Amino acid sequence: MEKNKLHELLLEHKKRFFSNIDIGEYIPREIQYTVAPLLNTKEILFITGIRRSGKSTLLLLLAKDLMKQYNVPIHNLFYFNFEDERCVDFTLSDFSVLYELYLELENPIGKKYFFIDEIQSIPGWERWVNRMYENEDCKFFITGSNTSLLSSDISTTLTGRNIQIVNYPFSFKEFLKCKNVHINDNDVYITETRATIKHLLHEYMQIGGFPEAAKTGSTILLENYFRDILYSDIIARHKIRNSKEIRELALYCISNIATIQSFNAIKKFLKIKSITSVKKYLQYFEDVYLFYFINLFDYSVKRQIYNPSKLYIADIGLYNAIGFKYSQNIGHSIENILFNHLIRGYKDIFYWKSKNGLEVDYIIRQGYTITDSIQVTATIENPVVKDREIRALLSAKKELNPHNLIIITMDDEQTCTIDNTTISVIPLWKWLLFH
Repeated sequence: MEKNKLHELLLEHKKRFFSNIDIGEYIPREIQYTVAPLLNTKEILFITGIRRSGKSTLLLLLAKDLMKQYNVPIHNLFYFNFEDERCVDFTLSDFSVLYELYLELENPIGKKYFFIDEIQSIPGWERWVNRMYENEDCKFFITGSNTSLLSSDISTTLTGRNIQIVNYPFSFKEFLKCKNVHINDNDVYITETRATIKHLLHEYMQIGGFPEAAKTGSTILLENYFRDILYSDIIARHKIRNSKEIRELALYCISNIATIQSFNAIKKFLKIKSITSVKKYLQYFEDVYLFYFINLFDYSVKRQIYNPSKLYIADIGLYNAIGFKYSQNIGHSIENILFNHLIRGYKDIFYWKSKNGLEVDYIIRQGYTITDSIQVTATIENPVVKDREIRALLSAKKELNPHNLIIITMDDEQTCTIDNTTISVIPLWKWLLFH
């Protein structure tokens, strides 16, 4: 790229990025607590996650934390956004020019902090970052909307030098803060506050947690996000010719959240030519954090892999804005919202089926221990539904011996004791706030 153009972009990007740093309108993110101990370490911090989940805003919040906690002057903060279409001609050799321009313009003294958005669009970027890591007193914060940000080749180049975290759309707690509702433990005992929480949960179940959509309530934004993810992050990136086929698969997945899906069943239903194509497309969805898939729990890894997976969408708002549905399935919505909450704190999440076909929605494993067996249903007011959920949990207790047996509902709350086994029935809003 021309040096003058790089000079112009460098000034423009930083000015735009830091223009609102003193405005207090940004919602603090829970992940900031995770990142806090890593702010001033040497390791490169990669922030990944679905498009429009607030990664750039998180970078700004982290920059603000650095300035406040470590008195880092703004001249020592570098920002550049490679999502700018004017960077289309940027090549690996331009990094050196860009860095030299930054030194000339800012004259930073001491440790330098680099905040870079969507760097994965530049082939070979990891070699420049690695050289800077080795030779300069610097710290990198890098975002990307694709798991390829840490592909095997890149991971090899930066082995032992990076930490990856995933940024998700707003949790329910963050959504409440977005609506200027701040909850303390004792607030749930106040009738009016509890009513407000429940009202906002219904809103959260409709619009989801993408920050701008949550603030504005706009479903048009959600439709645009889906289109951008599908066409820019998947179809264009992978040069897919049959865009109709992959779009139909995406719509099928959105419309069938919280269900078990086999590759073969999807292939037959959508008339896709091969199972290989189905697997490839689903992997593309995972790579951009649009969908998640969990395996059947089994002590045999082989049986885990060869059984159908259960699918969830990154944010419930996309389900409501895009999915085809004849009626609102509250149970599936609750289950997907719970999944979006669980993945923030747990890596090993499974579903499970007993030998006689009883299904448990979630099995949580930490290390070698099964900690939680969780069922999800809209309500247990119907005795048949309550009996079904309890029988499945008792079956899991017998075979897997989890520590906790839990039923998550929309609003029911009670404790059941059966054969000296305790089952906790917890409303979704309480779980989202306190677990």
